[in-house]
Amino acid sequence: MTFRPSLTAAAAAAIIVISALQPAFAQDRKAIPRLSDGKPDFTGVWAGPGFTHKKDGPGDTDTPSVMRFDRKKMSAFKPGGEALMARKISGNILEDDPTAVCLPNGLTRQILSPYSQQFVQTPGRLVILYEYMHFFRVIPTDGSPHDPNADSTWMGDSVAKWEGDTLVIDSTNLKEWMFDATHNQDGEGSRWHSDQIHVIERLHYIDPTTVAYDMTIDDPKIFTAPWTQSFQMKLHPTWKVLEFVCEENNRCETGKCTPSDVQQKNNGK
Repeated sequence: MTFRPSLTAAAAAAIIVISALQPAFAQDRKAIPRLSDGKPDFTGVWAGPGFTHKKDGPGDTDTPSVMRFDRKKMSAFKPGGEALMARKISGNILEDDPTAVCLPNGLTRQILSPYSQQFVQTPGRLVILYEYMHFFRVIPTDGSPHDPNADSTWMGDSVAKWEGDTLVIDSTNLKEWMFDATHNQDGEGSRWHSDQIHVIERLHYIDPTTVAYDMTIDDPKIFTAPWTQSFQMKLHPTWKVLEFVCEENNRCETGKCTPSDVQQKNNGK
């Protein structure tokens, strides 16, 4: 299906090259692909950190899994930091999980979502299209600095640079928002990050179809030091980013579910 957000001219130009790039994935890759500037090329549709990367049936499949950040990986909390991150369930869905009313995931939770991600890369720029809620990022990869006038947003301000063959994405200017998809597991409530969070993603190929995806979290309002958790992405040549409309058939908005048409019909018998 066609993805039609309002993109910048640079993003639109990058997406135009997709039709030329896709045939390269029709067969198994034997080597890490590279752009004309010699940098690794991450173009393709990937199962990101929100998958186990185990086949789920025949063909080009993967197993989705709602990933959360591992407490064992986190650094020590500052005084009051744990209470700022782990918030008790209040019964107000806007506080407990704003995505239930189709508000955005936010960057850290979006990266971990169990939906496909499409990368479109040209020299100097990377565009990431997320299937879940159809968010996108347009990231300069030429070492450009952050925009000093950037507003705080759900996805933040992202810039990137190369360290050898590793792409390092640096994101700031994020709203205080949900950290991951924790929903009272083990009585923890919901997890939030502060408006001071700084996220660093480090991507490098392990083999021609597998990418190491390391996330470093630096949130000085909550943690005493930065900490890192490692994930992977797996290339899926036959996948496409499908249309996703949160509001359509949302029968459980704000946690109050209504019967489907089939349920209503069956109940009327």
